[in-house]
Amino acid sequence: MGTRERILDAAARILRTRGIAQATTKEIALASEVSEPTLYKYFGDKERLLLAVLEERLPGPSRVALRPGEGDLAETLTDLAHAYLDFYRQSIPMLGALLADPQRMASHRASMARHGGGPDRPVTALSAYLEAERARGRLAETADPAAAASLLVGACFQEAFLRYYAEGPDLLPIPRTVASALTKTLIHPLLPPSPPA
Repeated sequence: MGTRERILDAAARILRTRGIAQATTKEIALASEVSEPTLYKYFGDKERLLLAVLEERLPGPSRVALRPGEGDLAETLTDLAHAYLDFYRQSIPMLGALLADPQRMASHRASMARHGGGPDRPVTALSAYLEAERARGRLAETADPAAAASLLVGACFQEAFLRYYAEGPDLLPIPRTVASALTKTLIHPLLPPSPPA
């Protein structure tokens, strides 16, 4: 296994248990058996390392191909919702403590902006996909892609947070049936009217 992969694996383990606010680059470097300068050589800063962990070590929405006009829309959205549920289930403990520290939160927000990251990305990406589907006639003209994206992503975050709150950090994977129920509730009002028989 290469150095970068070792760093990512160690960072993912530590961030899951200690969170971004408590984990240190020194601790991550030690766990991955590299020096801190080596860690910074590969990732530049702690936030870039966090982004790499979120993108490469968590089952996230980037692993669902969004190809407007292709496949079954409800299935694609269910796949995406399931990926969001898994992503939030694993990332909430990594990021939660930041909310309690305004100074760290401001620094984190500025760093995420520099690296093109942040919690708005899922809504923006899904909104663009739904807009493209509406342009192809697969969603009703009256559908609001931005609102629909916010509703689906927000519902996934809420579900993951409530499960984490109720079950703690040893949370089991969230079943696909939960993603399917969220998607079905959202998508039916967005579909174009059926042609008359």
